[in-house]
Amino acid sequence: MTVLLLLPLLLPFALPALARRALDRLAPVAALWAVTASAVVLAGCSVGALGLFLLTGLLKLPLFAALGELIHPLRTASDLVVLPAAALSVGALAVCAHSLARSVLRQTRAFRAARTEAGRGPAAGDLCVVDSVRPDAYALPGRPHRIVVTTAMLRCLDAPEREALFAHERAHNEGGHHYFLAAAELAAHCHPALRPVRESIRLAAERAADEAAAVRVGDRRLIARAIARAALAGQTGRSERPAFAAGATAGPVPQRVRALLAGARAPGRAGRSVAALLLACTAVSCVASAAGLADVHHRVEVAQGDQSP
Repeated sequence: MTVLLLLPLLLPFALPALARRALDRLAPVAALWAVTASAVVLAGCSVGALGLFLLTGLLKLPLFAALGELIHPLRTASDLVVLPAAALSVGALAVCAHSLARSVLRQTRAFRAARTEAGRGPAAGDLCVVDSVRPDAYALPGRPHRIVVTTAMLRCLDAPEREALFAHERAHNEGGHHYFLAAAELAAHCHPALRPVRESIRLAAERAADEAAAVRVGDRRLIARAIARAALAGQTGRSERPAFAAGATAGPVPQRVRALLAGARAPGRAGRSVAALLLACTAVSCVASAAGLADVHHRVEVAQGDQSP
């Protein structure tokens, strides 16, 4: 059981490298879906493994065994490992819960502030203009979705570049990229190895919006120029928008500009290999978690006297 439950805790360490390869080898939308799904599944399996370690350790104690209506405390083959693992699981789960709660509160405050700020400025359809000396532009989810742009950013771009920027932000809202960014934030607080994956998912979302905007506008060079100029302008200040609100200036902009100028690439054999590795990683984690759960369930039934060992 111990080995099975260690796998979901170790496999997330492989995801950052796989995520980077997925961004290089897969189409942006495919990479966004594959990496985000893998991060969420691995995060869930790791939390589940910690929970099973904790449950097993508690049921080995007579007091909790009695509360669980066990005839005798849970028996495991590795008593010297299970109790320390349960103690470590308590600390890890507490840290995850505290970190996640702080992030939810912080992001909720930032989202409310952004919606309030967007509501103060003039709006034209889904476009909200905010009077600010800080150049910024981002896609703000909600009902309805908004594109928020500051007056300082508008002054930094000419008319075609503004339309290119708006096309990019609309692609974020239409693609539901805030869901992917929120999922990445959630996964990052469940396992420390998944924190670098947040930036990979953010880059995948930006690349997906870049490609969608290039198709809509019909000029990849214009999109690249608009993003580059917006990013240079945005360096003068720090945005207070929530982490799940995607903006055109996020991520490694030079890499995005190079990808736009290079043209869209169809995924080849290397892309399929990366996708297969991501699938294998998540599948092994799921199978190990399910097998660990089945083993714990069997041991509980034995301890309740329902089955023979």
